Amino acid sequence: MSDSQYIPPKVWVWDKENGGKFASINRPIAGSTHDKKLPVGKHPLQLYSLATPNGVKVTIMLEELLALGHTGAEYDAWLCNILSGDQFSSGFVEVNPNSKIPALMDHSTNPPTRVFESASILLYLAEKFKAFLPTDLSKRTEVMSWLFWQMGSSPILGGGFGHFYAYAPEKFEYPINRYAMEVKRQLDVLDRQLANNQFIAGDEYTIADMAIWPWYGALVTNKVYEAAEFLETHTYTHVLRWTHEIANRPAVIRGRMVNRTWGEPGEQVPERHSASDFDGKAV
Repeated sequence: MSDSQYIPPKVWVWDKENGGKFASINRPIAGSTHDKKLPVGKHPLQLYSLATPNGVKVTIMLEELLALGHTGAEYDAWLCNILSGDQFSSGFVEVNPNSKIPALMDHSTNPPTRVFESASILLYLAEKFKAFLPTDLSKRTEVMSWLFWQMGSSPILGGGFGHFYAYAPEKFEYPINRYAMEVKRQLDVLDRQLANNQFIAGDEYTIADMAIWPWYGALVTNKVYEAAEFLETHTYTHVLRWTHEIANRPAVIRGRMVNRTWGEPGEQVPERHSASDFDGKAV
């Protein structure tokens, strides 16, 4: 049945067989599916994640903090395999009731502090270590505006364009065209902003860059969805300049490896417990 023939029923019924690549982990209810405690390492900060764009935001932030000399940002990064349903364990749901990566526990507080949603984690760490977030109200507000822009925009890129272009079991013209138009508009927004600014929120590298780069930097360099040619991302020259500048930062190179289980072996650090886990890797 084509999308033009579909007529919604009066009451929606979940068809667990019709979810595309991620059908096995999608469901219309929350809560845990099995009992399993989360591992806890030696550091106060415990991250449970996967190297998707949302996960990479946080590992980049942590590696950047360590590069600045914030020893309190040492962390254990545990792999959460979302394709196996690790995010539905009782332990993970206790940290993030929404069952999405990344999720962070800070054991330096009493009681321990749970933080979920990637932007919330970035903001929490920025405030905790007083880094990558300006103290000037005007500049801080600009960073926060772009941070929230990313949280509102990337679902259009991922759940919208990415799903229908790359993952849906069937290709339909209307949703692909609809979301491609919006993603290109978003890229134009970024390109215009970066035409007159070194970084997203001005001349200072901030959590706004860390939030936006894993999604849109990967898109324009064809590392997600293999849609660079389709979207003509080579035309967004300022986004590409910014993308390559961020990609060359040593902390970013390390951060994108953490909780990664695909690609070249030299780019994979499935679990991270100390800086020595990068030994022998492409850093």
